[in-house]
Amino acid sequence: MKDKLFAVVLRHPVLILLACLILTAVATIGAKNLVFKSDYRVFFSEDNPQLVAYESIQNIFNKSDNVAFIVIPADGDIYTPEHLQLLNQITTDAWQIPYSTRVDSVTNYQHTWADADDMIVEDLVMEEQTLDVSALDRIREIVNTEPILLNKIASAKGQVSLVNVTVQLPMIDPVAEVPEVVTKVREIQQKYMAENPGLEVKLSGIVMMNNSFAESALKDNATLIPIMFGVVVLTMLFLLRTFSGTLSTVIIIAASIMAAMGAAGWSGMFLTGPSASAPTMILTLAVADCIHILSTMFYEMRRGIAKRDALLDSLRINFQPVMLTSVTTAIGFLSMNFSDSPPFRDLGNIVAVGVMLAFVFSITLFPALLMVLPVRVKEVKEEDRDWTRSLAAFVTAKRRILLPGMSVIMLLLIALLPMNQLNDDFVKYFDTSVPFRQATDYMQDNLSGMTLMEISVDSGESSGINDPAFLKTLGEFSDWLRAQPETDHVSTLTDTLKRLNKNMHGDDQSYYRLPDDRELSAQYLLLYEMSLPYGLDLNNQLNVDKSSVRVVGTFKNLSSNELVSLEERVQDWFASHASEYQVMTTGPNLMFAHISQRNIKSMLSGIAVALVLISLLLGLALRSLRFGLISLLPNLAPAAMGFGLWYLIDGQVGLGLSVVAGMTLGIVVDDTVHFLSKYLYARRHRGADSVAAVQYAFGSVGRALWVTTFVLVCGFMVLAQSSFKLNADMGFLTALTILIALIVDFLFLPPLLMLFDKTKLDVPVKTVQGVEK
Repeated sequence: MKDKLFAVVLRHPVLILLACLILTAVATIGAKNLVFKSDYRVFFSEDNPQLVAYESIQNIFNKSDNVAFIVIPADGDIYTPEHLQLLNQITTDAWQIPYSTRVDSVTNYQHTWADADDMIVEDLVMEEQTLDVSALDRIREIVNTEPILLNKIASAKGQVSLVNVTVQLPMIDPVAEVPEVVTKVREIQQKYMAENPGLEVKLSGIVMMNNSFAESALKDNATLIPIMFGVVVLTMLFLLRTFSGTLSTVIIIAASIMAAMGAAGWSGMFLTGPSASAPTMILTLAVADCIHILSTMFYEMRRGIAKRDALLDSLRINFQPVMLTSVTTAIGFLSMNFSDSPPFRDLGNIVAVGVMLAFVFSITLFPALLMVLPVRVKEVKEEDRDWTRSLAAFVTAKRRILLPGMSVIMLLLIALLPMNQLNDDFVKYFDTSVPFRQATDYMQDNLSGMTLMEISVDSGESSGINDPAFLKTLGEFSDWLRAQPETDHVSTLTDTLKRLNKNMHGDDQSYYRLPDDRELSAQYLLLYEMSLPYGLDLNNQLNVDKSSVRVVGTFKNLSSNELVSLEERVQDWFASHASEYQVMTTGPNLMFAHISQRNIKSMLSGIAVALVLISLLLGLALRSLRFGLISLLPNLAPAAMGFGLWYLIDGQVGLGLSVVAGMTLGIVVDDTVHFLSKYLYARRHRGADSVAAVQYAFGSVGRALWVTTFVLVCGFMVLAQSSFKLNADMGFLTALTILIALIVDFLFLPPLLMLFDKTKLDVPVKTVQGVEK
């Protein structure tokens, strides 16, 4: 069957070209359906328990997505008439941001105070207010003594303040809604920075983080893919010295990427940060098929074989190993469907389709191109061939040292694997060149972190939040949470009630405590809410029937382990102090903290399934259970060694790295399959013993292996330059694993084969020259 296919391809290359190009064009049309979804919720499946909890709280209380204007005056003092007036203007303009439902700042803070028997509620900084020294001192004192403001809206030193805009996206068209908000936000930012030289306005918040996901991915696609093409072209030109072969390879890469992304569009997928890196991966993986076919073809042509015969011979020899490596690579990426994070499932599916398309194009479109284009190869003598002969001689001569030596190195690196920590810090998903990261780091250092935990406490009865016992528990918890070393700020209803109780007693400081009467608490809240202006009510803290309250803790930018530990302490506090109340903890940071651990567990199942399928496939293809089992070691060890080495490099395994073992499993098989197929060819068809078969494998496929590895490593190292840490770490560890795989297949697999595949021959050991095809 395959011989008929090859005959048709080589006999009618122009028709094959047209057919492949038409199919590619039809598939590519689907790419118009691809849109980029930047909402961080895309990282979580619909049944993710943390997402379910988060959506539940968001439905009970107001949405908490926000944009934070970090306003930094040139003179380092926010308490000046000019700066407070500026804050007033920014606060007013911020209401014009699309979908904004609330704006909080120093100037519009609803300050309450007593005037005889009346309670006055008004903006802390009135528009027409004369701000003399005494007024400025009063404002500073209020801010520094009001827990709602201090270290949340204004810093203790008074050098920076925040205008926080709560945004409630309708989620009708999320692709357009976030950019719409960001466009207006940046317009306000640029306006005030242009009008006020020396003023700096930085942008943080959940909406800006969402937008950064999209911008980082689009920036990578605009820069990394062109760089990747450049790397591939230059590498192939330098190592293979063939223009037509390089051009044909680039066409295969382009066709594979376009058709795979088009298929994703037809299937209804949308792009996210991880899945947007699919073209880069397809690009590197498509190269391997072409290089193997080219290498064997050039090998034959250098010996004087005509181009058509050499190409036909190359297709026959490489069909099985190329198909096998393509299928195993696709299986490895398909194992990412076990991931708990949908973007990584999409990434695995897109790349798997791209890999299989690359295989189809490499045995149809690629040879058709080579038949049409002129290909010239200079004949060389045997002694002029590359260094793989010397490496083969070294490995066979030193096999008794290499096998135990490599085994020790492998075991040492694998032993380091469990020492990695499952950890994530979603702010650090972006490198320091990203404006969102710069703004958030500045906010952490000068005001408060962006790590939030929302804690819903349900009293279990309507108007139950006014119960003195409930308020007492809530107050004690708020004090406990505020005392934790990680805490920057706590937003809690008890602070408001204490202030109202003081106001209703003539601002007597001794009454700055919680009311001890249920009816009194209810009356205070009713009176206060009736006095609040539109958009500044208590719906962000209370539910409709006042049975539940939301406490929001703001913390230093914690890692996932630290945040999960804090969550456990919160739950333990309520279990031991107030088990009668129902407590729910959630928040975007907490969701990301849990997903890495969930993803590791789910991916272990995927790797197990992929491993079984790949092992069965190798056993059948190699027609030997023994060689199928032998191949497991060099296929499994590289990923384990890579993670062991990662402990020495970083030691933190997050969401991006949790999928590396699955995605590299198939890629790593490439080296092993090609080496074993050539080894078994020499053993079965040329009667070579194990030593000569190893030398033959090095001589016939060694060059192709190190060239493909070099291209793959370069490709994934380009991905490692991404400003999006998920992609950068994934690219770096994948490149590291692929490089380790080549070292293992060159220095460990051959001695292993010679140990377990001994043969008793009476003839002298043959060299690679004696086993030429």
